[in-house]
Amino acid sequence: MPHPLRDRYCIVGVGETEYSQHSGRSTRAMAVEAVKKAMDDAGLTPKDVDGLLSYHMGDSTPSTAVASDLGIRPNFFMDVSGGGSSTEALIGLAMGAIEVGMCHTVAIYRSMNGYSQVRIGGTGVRAAAPLSGSALLTRPYGLISPLQQFAFAFTRHMMEYGTTNEQLAMVKVVHSRHASANPKAFKKNPVSVEDVLNSRWIVKPVAHLLDCCLETDNATCIIVTSAERARTLRQRPIYIMAVQGRGTRPFPDNPWAEAPITRIGGTYIAPRIFELAGVGPEDVDITGCYDAFTFTVVLQFEAYGFCKVGEGGHYVSSGIIALGGKRPNNTSGGHLCEGYTHGMNMVIENVRQLRGQADDYCPGWREGRHTYHYGPGGCRQVKDPEIAMNMGWGTPGYGSALILRR
Repeated sequence: MPHPLRDRYCIVGVGETEYSQHSGRSTRAMAVEAVKKAMDDAGLTPKDVDGLLSYHMGDSTPSTAVASDLGIRPNFFMDVSGGGSSTEALIGLAMGAIEVGMCHTVAIYRSMNGYSQVRIGGTGVRAAAPLSGSALLTRPYGLISPLQQFAFAFTRHMMEYGTTNEQLAMVKVVHSRHASANPKAFKKNPVSVEDVLNSRWIVKPVAHLLDCCLETDNATCIIVTSAERARTLRQRPIYIMAVQGRGTRPFPDNPWAEAPITRIGGTYIAPRIFELAGVGPEDVDITGCYDAFTFTVVLQFEAYGFCKVGEGGHYVSSGIIALGGKRPNNTSGGHLCEGYTHGMNMVIENVRQLRGQADDYCPGWREGRHTYHYGPGGCRQVKDPEIAMNMGWGTPGYGSALILRR
């Protein structure tokens, strides 16, 4: 028997600002622009939206500010602390808020000056902040940036399975080719395996500079409402088959505290999300995999069963994840090349892909006319995709997932 919430809610509007490293704007101004664009995309006015959700890691703007600037009067709003994996989790919370009658249409946004103001890496204001909480157990040992904290899991993976830096580099190579067909991508230049390997080491042996995602300024927004209401709006409804928010592995606060440390949170989320959706990995046409680093992609493909454990290196370098391959991944270029939004841009991309509206260089993309000729400065629309999946990465210890259909 299908789960009662399967296909009961839809994503009806998406929007974003420019991806840059010098926005020169407040996160409030960018959030307002992104929410306004998503409402326009859906054919909604501020009077039609009565729920707001946002997430932040020290850099955002509150829902009350966005509501005031746009003339939205929420019946429900919440601003939560969180980074990667928050997008999928908040989509689930939006469904719940509508299901219990607190509101009927929810705008979810993330706004961040992630390069020009609050950076996430091991430099700047964050690195200079006084030690407190769990940082007391990690920073004295040099674990300051996310990459340093995540590196243990994949170092062990390389030791056990022989996964190579050349295989990791192929994730960047593929995503850069996808970004070259994305007019709004921050980095549009295709790169080679040699480019990745010749970039400077950030953390040995798992990541060179080009294995790491971008840091960018931008805001993004997704609007969720009921399937019944979605059918009356401007865009083709994209149905939410299933969502699973922030499941964890044992000891999620210290994911290296229990073996095997190569087993990430997605391993525990996978059976649940596929059961809720009523499909399996083999039914998914497009993936949006959280590419904070090239190795997070490999670990997630293995965790969600797109390949066997230990075979992720072969999976990402085999051509499967490229446009024209069996199951393209991050067709916008993702965090590695389009811009960094804590996961939201990959969900936006999959919504557009399922609509047939990937905003590429095809002259008729707005009307859904694509050439399907994949290459630099060309098409990035997948032909007739039915089901898309997003895998949100929090840390090796936890994550979220989302399965959509057209």
